[in-house]
Amino acid sequence: MATGIVQQWKTLTSPQRNAFIACFLGWSLDAFDFFVLTYCISAIATDFHVGVKDVTEALFWTLVMRPVGALLFGALAEKIGRRPTLMINIISFCVFEVASGFAPTLHSLLICRALFGIAMGGEWGVGAALAFETLPEENRGFFSGLLQEGYVIGNLLAASVYGLLFSHLPLAGSGMMTNWRLMFFIGAAPAILVFYIRSKVDESPAYLAGRAKAVKPTLNLSDVMRYLPNFIFLVLLMTAFTSFSHGTQDLYPTFLQKNKGFSSGTTGWVSDVGHIGALLGGITFGTLSERWGRRRCIVIAALMAIPMIYFWAFTAVPLMVAAGGFLMQFMVQGAWGIIPAHLNELSPAAVRATFPGLAYQLGNLLSSRNGPLQASMAAKYFKGQLGPVLAITVAVVAIAVSLLAGFGREARGQSMLTTDDVAI
Repeated sequence: MATGIVQQWKTLTSPQRNAFIACFLGWSLDAFDFFVLTYCISAIATDFHVGVKDVTEALFWTLVMRPVGALLFGALAEKIGRRPTLMINIISFCVFEVASGFAPTLHSLLICRALFGIAMGGEWGVGAALAFETLPEENRGFFSGLLQEGYVIGNLLAASVYGLLFSHLPLAGSGMMTNWRLMFFIGAAPAILVFYIRSKVDESPAYLAGRAKAVKPTLNLSDVMRYLPNFIFLVLLMTAFTSFSHGTQDLYPTFLQKNKGFSSGTTGWVSDVGHIGALLGGITFGTLSERWGRRRCIVIAALMAIPMIYFWAFTAVPLMVAAGGFLMQFMVQGAWGIIPAHLNELSPAAVRATFPGLAYQLGNLLSSRNGPLQASMAAKYFKGQLGPVLAITVAVVAIAVSLLAGFGREARGQSMLTTDDVAI
């Protein structure tokens, strides 16, 4: 695996490497800022004297505002370029992450997380457009898997920081030095990435080619009608995909703490093992998709998640839970690793910074009640036990992902440099 990564990396030119590094780190650090909240739900609930379900509303508002960010930042990237838009975006999500740490009430925290959602929603589409308009076609599957797993790296970083630091930080009720607030303050670190982008990253060749040919970054009514059915299909596909990832990740730390009785340290390392599985799964299936096709690899990975449910949700020994988490996330993120390349290949060139990101984030919107719904179902039907709810989620969503992907279209190898709309 390591040798393969080095070989793939050596095929890139210096501008291609810099662009990929910037996009990968941007997505990773954006995800870190998001997942910090998932590890702090119990502490926030204690500090504000509310239930866990009340705090999960912050996840909902982050997800529900992401399509707004995809549209706003995507449109900005079509107008002024991918590179400057990415810098603006990174600064934005850092500002709102720190603001979350200063929130004096649950209501103000929800507002901060909604604003963070706008910034988070813009990063993926802009970053993926910059990356895949710069990278060579023959390596697209591998780097798709690696780029998407930046999301997993962000989760891994959040889990690691939580496991290493959280138990040593001041407890709830310590004012602005409370453990969960300090976790949010750490989220300001990604702002440093802006300096790297400014000094090392070039603008997307496809964007520059389109600007040179005076291609307008808009679609007329006939174009909208032509692409609308396929756009709706992609939104449905991404609804299933985001339910797949958030349904297996967002409440899993809470499940380990509340239902399994794991300490913060154990929760951290068990989560880390799952994240390693996710990273390897994304790279593996992303690479295989160059040979077997995007759709076929998505179907295989999604269906293989179902046999992993027992070890992931119903065992009690930490080592067995960790093994189940590794296998589950290998499959979940294996399917996800194909998505950056797949969506960008299916997108019209004139609005590539907007089209895939908006489809992705509208999928997030439609699945945004997932966290609160899972918490409610556990409380109402399973006496607060999240295990059965998580299991049901995986079974239903894995089948939905495989069916939708199987009936979709394949555009593997689509050129990113053309200024003509792709035939989706």
